[in-house]
Amino acid sequence: MSGIRPWIIALLAFPAAALAAGGNGGGDTAPSDPVIAAVQEATGRQDFTKAAGILQEALAKSPANADYHNLYAYAVRKGPNPDMDLVFKHYNEALRLEPKHRGAHEYIGEAYLMVGNVAKAKEHLARLDRLCFFGCPEYTDLKKAVAAYEAKGKR
Repeated sequence: MSGIRPWIIALLAFPAAALAAGGNGGGDTAPSDPVIAAVQEATGRQDFTKAAGILQEALAKSPANADYHNLYAYAVRKGPNPDMDLVFKHYNEALRLEPKHRGAHEYIGEAYLMVGNVAKAKEHLARLDRLCFFGCPEYTDLKKAVAAYEAKGKR
């Protein structure tokens, strides 16, 4: 029995060590990224048009940045007149660049709910369930959004 204890401790410690090292596979960008900081400031004021503009410029310089695509789609979706074709284009590009991007899976799921496609939202919820072995906020948030959508009778 004493030979099993070190293995159990190692298995329990691994997820914490991976998260501390930033290895969550979810597309996190270092908070020192000035683009992300500017976008967070704009979205904090609910100025989604400004956030979208910042991200549009950033994407022109860094088109392979999954986080920028994800946040651009989010800003467009939350803005005054969301262009859902553009939203889906950029969420899908974020996921093409980084298939395990948890934020993009959550947000595209929410976007699918906006257009009434609960089946596609549930596909991304299932993907998050597989990505988040011990659970994660993205899974929890999308699960709540799907439940709220279904509770309104919009199955």
